[in-house]
Amino acid sequence: MFIGRVNSKHILATIGIAMIPALLLISIAVSYYDKAEHKSKDLPSVLSAGRVPTWIGRIQTFIYSNKEDQNEKLYQINQAKIAIAKGGWFGNGPGNSEQRNFLPHSYSDFIFAIILEEYGLLGGGFIVFIYLLFLYRCIRLYQKCPFAFGAFLALALSFTLVIQAIANMGVNVNVFPNTGVTLPLVSMGGSSFLFTCLSIGIILSVARNVEMQEGKAVAAAVVANAEAGKGTLRSAP
Repeated sequence: MFIGRVNSKHILATIGIAMIPALLLISIAVSYYDKAEHKSKDLPSVLSAGRVPTWIGRIQTFIYSNKEDQNEKLYQINQAKIAIAKGGWFGNGPGNSEQRNFLPHSYSDFIFAIILEEYGLLGGGFIVFIYLLFLYRCIRLYQKCPFAFGAFLALALSFTLVIQAIANMGVNVNVFPNTGVTLPLVSMGGSSFLFTCLSIGIILSVARNVEMQEGKAVAAAVVANAEAGKGTLRSAP
């Protein structure tokens, strides 16, 4: 919406509306947490439907992580921290990860921690660079695309994939609460991998369209120059 030059008031209103359920969920998570016993209180039946208890539990685990070091809810996070610490700057080498035997979902949600263990901070930084390079190329595509729909579509899909990657990496290093999102094109996945490939295919389709338009523009310029040259020869004495 910001890139599409939507009115700032409308953007702020949208953000405000989106923050209402987020703040409500955080408030519920804090209010139903027993600080004395370091555990979640029993939720009413209204809040026990669907994925709501999972969301509340993840928020509580993230907010009160320093008070729950022995809690089984932090097992994944602690194992991911161990993997990152073992990796150091250069890592233990491809396939030499030890924490993949203990870290649940080391092939999907917490794949970045295993990458840091095997390839170190330098390897993890290279992964971040690849995603930023992908975003930069999509921004360049947005600037070149002559059609608004294709430009916004390619840019929106690229931002979606990069934000998903940042969320996954943030969870692995314990910056964000556990979200369950995969690392695009790296994590093992079914539907996630499928839709990631579909998104990249759409972006490539927009890029091909831009190349065709640029080719037509070059061909038209060549024809125009040729015709101008013929006109100059005819008018010569």
